[in-house]
Amino acid sequence: MKLSIQHSTEYRYSERVKHSTQYLRLTPRPSARQRVLSWELDLPEQADEGSDSYNNILHVLTLDKPHQQISLTVKGEVEITDEDSEDSDHRLSPLVFTRPTFLTECNEALEELAHRYDSMANAGRLERLSESILEGMPFTPGVTSVASNAREAWKIGKGVCQDHTHVFLACCRALGMPARYVSGYLYSKDSEHVASHAWAEVWQDDSWKTFDVTNQICQPRHHLKLAVGMDYMDACPVRGVRFGGGVESLEAVAQVNRTVSESMQ
Repeated sequence: MKLSIQHSTEYRYSERVKHSTQYLRLTPRPSARQRVLSWELDLPEQADEGSDSYNNILHVLTLDKPHQQISLTVKGEVEITDEDSEDSDHRLSPLVFTRPTFLTECNEALEELAHRYDSMANAGRLERLSESILEGMPFTPGVTSVASNAREAWKIGKGVCQDHTHVFLACCRALGMPARYVSGYLYSKDSEHVASHAWAEVWQDDSWKTFDVTNQICQPRHHLKLAVGMDYMDACPVRGVRFGGGVESLEAVAQVNRTVSESMQ
């Protein structure tokens, strides 16, 4: 499947920003599952490109002149294969992803949820865990924020893909299973579906396996990965710091479509 992506992000500020630095994880790394045919970032200034500690492609955008808005645009085309597991980066042990973070720490309620299916085999246990998370926390935008952690989201009983993923990671790590956060895009025939997405990967049988709690999917054939990390803070597409600016407003729009040649077949 070939997917075309258009993603625009715009920050506006009530006052001038004196200086800002944006860390952009907006470029997919090629793998056995995704072949990058074209990819372009349109930024207000040239950014420095490198890799972060999780081997994500990282662009660092520094704006030294006063500004009251930042516009970031991404467009590209990627071919997704039928591979269901991801390449392993041997520079980093999967055991790194057993450590809890502030966003993925367990409490008593999450510990109980994690161990509810101890008698089941690993594969079936995680699928049932994923189902239970969505049952206990239906997809509901607007009730949590990017700062909400797994414990808070589970207590509220509602959340979005980021919250589903954090709760799933918390439970997996409580079981001693390496599990990591993934940010990227999801293709859906439903035009109302949010194209920017988050899901989890769990290390099983010497490879990373996908668990998309929000959509109850274990085959990432409509998923385009941008970045991985311990949680949202490591893998979010855009994260930055600034001096000045007052009140910030954000508008982000992402569209993922099958290419014309594919959709006509």
